[in-house]
Amino acid sequence: MPYFFQKKTNIYWFISVLLLIISNLINIIYNTPMVPDQHWAQKIFYVHVPSAWVGFLSYFVVMVSGIMYLIKLDNKWDDIGLAAAEIGTFFISLVLITGPIWATPIWGQPWIWEPRLTTTLILFLIYVGYFMMREFGGYIERIRRNAAAIGIVAFINVPIIFLSVQFWSPEVQSHPQVEMAQQPSTILYPFILSLFTFSALFTFMIKYRVCVIRLINKKGKNV
Repeated sequence: MPYFFQKKTNIYWFISVLLLIISNLINIIYNTPMVPDQHWAQKIFYVHVPSAWVGFLSYFVVMVSGIMYLIKLDNKWDDIGLAAAEIGTFFISLVLITGPIWATPIWGQPWIWEPRLTTTLILFLIYVGYFMMREFGGYIERIRRNAAAIGIVAFINVPIIFLSVQFWSPEVQSHPQVEMAQQPSTILYPFILSLFTFSALFTFMIKYRVCVIRLINKKGKNV
């Protein structure tokens, strides 16, 4: 979008994020070690987990934006919430795609109804309903209030996903429980780089998307 890139800081930020992404991919492919029982499937970990982190961070922003909108009734918070919801759902989609790719060689099948996978799918489906409501929910003011409420309630599922290993017994869980602090530096440092890269990408994406949403709303008012 030309308007967004008229600011030099946005151009610099885009170039920096692009370089980070390229460096991170090269590092994952060539420098991360092969885990003996997982081989290439293990490298998905450096995309899968940061995608989940960005998805949950996005939904946290949706929740905060929803609270602020209900308090202040300022449309800028609805814009931020919508942008974060779109970004979060995109990255949770990546989680649901990369998870089965990893699971196929490790578990022998792409999907099992394991607690963490199932609760993540439920969160994704909640946001499918969120976007349907935004599209067909009626008056714009009602849509914004309902979207704020859904974003607040939906975030309850995020800590459930994160703490699912404590909520359910080990017998029904197949997800690997990785303690990053105990990992060797050859795994830990690339993971931190990937997490930082995805976080930087999230920051850029939400700035860009909020700008686009506000331009669309502005054009809509002028029609």
